[in-house]
Amino acid sequence: MRKIITVVILFLALLQTNTLLAQDLLKSSDLSTVKVDNLSDAEIANIKAQLQSNNTTIEQVEPMALAKGMSASEFAKLKLRLAANAAASGVKNDSESSTQKYGRTQEKIVNTKVKDSLNSLVFGSELFDNPTLNFEPDLKLATPMNYILGPGDELQVSVYGVQEYNANIPVSVEGKVSIQYVGQIAVAGMSIEAATQKIKAAMARVYSTIGSGQSQVSVSLGRIRTIRVTIIGSKQPGNYSISSLATVYNALFLGGGPGKNESYRNIELIRNNKIYTKVDIYKFLVNGDQSENVGLKDNDVIRIPAYEQRVKVEGQVKRPGIFEMKAGETFSDLLSFASGFNEFAYTASVNVLQKTGKEFKVQDIKASEFNSYKPQSGDVFRVTKILNRFENRIKIEGAVFRPDMYSFYEGMRISDLIAKAEGLKEDAYSKRARIIRLKSDLTKEIVNVNLEKALEGDVEADIPLLKEDIVTVYSILDFVEEYKITIDGEIKKPGVYDYQEGLTLNDLLVQAGGLTGSASKRVEVARMIMSEEIDDANPNKAELFNIEITPDNNEQAVNFSLYPFDVVNIRKMAVYEKPEMVSISGAVHYAGKYVLASKKAKVYDIVKRAGGLTSGANIEGVKIKRPIQAKQIEAVESIDLNLGTKDSIQNKLEKKLKEDLKYAIIPVDWKSIVKDENSNTNVTLFPGDEIEVAAFNEGVKVTGNVLLTSEIPYDKGKGFRYYLDAVGGVDAKGWKKKAYIIYPNGKADVASSFLFFRNYPKVTPGSQIIVPEKPEVKKMSTGEFVSIAGVLASLAGVIIAILR
Repeated sequence: MRKIITVVILFLALLQTNTLLAQDLLKSSDLSTVKVDNLSDAEIANIKAQLQSNNTTIEQVEPMALAKGMSASEFAKLKLRLAANAAASGVKNDSESSTQKYGRTQEKIVNTKVKDSLNSLVFGSELFDNPTLNFEPDLKLATPMNYILGPGDELQVSVYGVQEYNANIPVSVEGKVSIQYVGQIAVAGMSIEAATQKIKAAMARVYSTIGSGQSQVSVSLGRIRTIRVTIIGSKQPGNYSISSLATVYNALFLGGGPGKNESYRNIELIRNNKIYTKVDIYKFLVNGDQSENVGLKDNDVIRIPAYEQRVKVEGQVKRPGIFEMKAGETFSDLLSFASGFNEFAYTASVNVLQKTGKEFKVQDIKASEFNSYKPQSGDVFRVTKILNRFENRIKIEGAVFRPDMYSFYEGMRISDLIAKAEGLKEDAYSKRARIIRLKSDLTKEIVNVNLEKALEGDVEADIPLLKEDIVTVYSILDFVEEYKITIDGEIKKPGVYDYQEGLTLNDLLVQAGGLTGSASKRVEVARMIMSEEIDDANPNKAELFNIEITPDNNEQAVNFSLYPFDVVNIRKMAVYEKPEMVSISGAVHYAGKYVLASKKAKVYDIVKRAGGLTSGANIEGVKIKRPIQAKQIEAVESIDLNLGTKDSIQNKLEKKLKEDLKYAIIPVDWKSIVKDENSNTNVTLFPGDEIEVAAFNEGVKVTGNVLLTSEIPYDKGKGFRYYLDAVGGVDAKGWKKKAYIIYPNGKADVASSFLFFRNYPKVTPGSQIIVPEKPEVKKMSTGEFVSIAGVLASLAGVIIAILR
């Protein structure tokens, strides 16, 4: 009985422990018997709610749970259960995840940025127009020790060690925090560091282990209060509720920055009705200095007065725009605001357009005056480009080793410039060089120099140079004509080649890749005729040389010398034809490819070499498929049918030949050939021809615009119409009058008419009957019919009038 009671008590204790864990994870004193697997999903959700209400995470309470006896394995299970519960309940928003991760919250402040297009040129305006730029305080940072507490803040007070305590305590409107068993402690107006010491001292009177060091006290900022500031003179003036950690720049950003005519450099922070400090945004923009970006307090006023001086900088500076100037600042300060001159700026002086009481005036500021000139309100500074010219440039080009631009100095001569260019090249023409010189009126003149004498020390020839001179040293190769030579015919690489002195026929043959196998021994060289006088008695335009060579040897015994512009033709052998083939397929004994052994090989010869027709061959189904040659298509293209450019008949014909028809069909009457080999149907074969011998087929195929495409068994006594009727006749689009038949040998025939009689072609076994489609006929519209009727009526009226 005692054992039963003991088990019941242990079970109730375990159940109570899990219940306590579910009720308050942070306040349970003993977690050693906790079994996470026994907790329900509702209890896990309760633990999660406890953590959220205390602004803590499961990682933050891990040391406390382990100190209260909870095993590491059970705590790991608890973390997994909580993570699974979070995934099931959905993804938190950014502010919630930030609260869980960092344990600190702040009211979200939203401000819509408005682009100030009227003030876009003012330096600094872009700082407050950019929605991606923000001066919002970072809640991830550690609690600042100099932070001054006030009503609305919330403190996280924790005692850990032998004794445990954890609570989030708001600062009341009276500026006090109320701690359980300790009482109220005034903290308003104190820094977080001073408040920590005061809270620790007060809690030490209740928690004895704090004084002995067995327990520790931690005070941090949980929720940051919101303060109200007023902004005057901004683009969006008004009262703003912002973080107590916010600074002047944060408030200015929320207010959209200074307004259209307000200052960027004399912004006043008014606290307790006195100017606490002045803010110059240019310090931050130019130097990144945030020393004036002070923190704000409740009821602070930011006043942005109107600007006193603004000037404009245009032209060749790195950051042109409108700038605000303070009293005593010089043009050098303005130049630093504009980030200085760019690389193309004329820096010797700057032009400034000034405004007087009555009119404008222009003033030039020299470089020596940059540090003393004080810009006036309304000044417009114009920084121009440097001139596109050189003060000491000279150039040499042509047959020198280093043609380039060089620096010029007074007294420089032609020999000095050539020495700078490391001398003349071997092909330099030393008798004459050219100098293109710019005269004082900017027109150009040419000065000729004898380089040979100048380099030998002749003072008169070695003339002085002037800046911007362009010296050209000629090359003797510039005066040499570019000679070519042509080779064609039975050579591997025919074409046009450069001619060099001493070139021979052997050299050219090797350069052109050597002779082909079909080259004959005959070579013809055509050479142009050169003469100072016209010889009317000589009709020849070129001189011809006939040379015999050994085709199988590129190195000829007689090495013929070539001249410029010679044309060499390598002739082909009189008889040099590679074996060419035709093919035969179908009902023959030995189908395949056969070489044309005779120039006049005919169909009967190839069929005979193929072993003749088989017993199953259709003697009326012999035909030849002949590939359509490119020259046949060219012949069609060259014919003008005078159909007009918009007519597509010829275009369709050319397209059909190129893309659709690859072969021309030649019908063969085998019976006539067997009777007489000299029959005109025993045609001579061409290379590439294909002879097809069809197998005997007793069926007749009917296709096209018929009700049923089918193959009907051949009936000797039946005619053309029988086979059309056998497939159900023609369909709605069928053109029966134009039906035609294709015989097995490729020959075709069409129905014909005589008076009221229609003759249909004879049908043979293996034939194919085709019914084409009727062409579309455009019906006459009502309007067209009325027009024609009107014309006929008018004609009738004219005829009647004539007859009267």
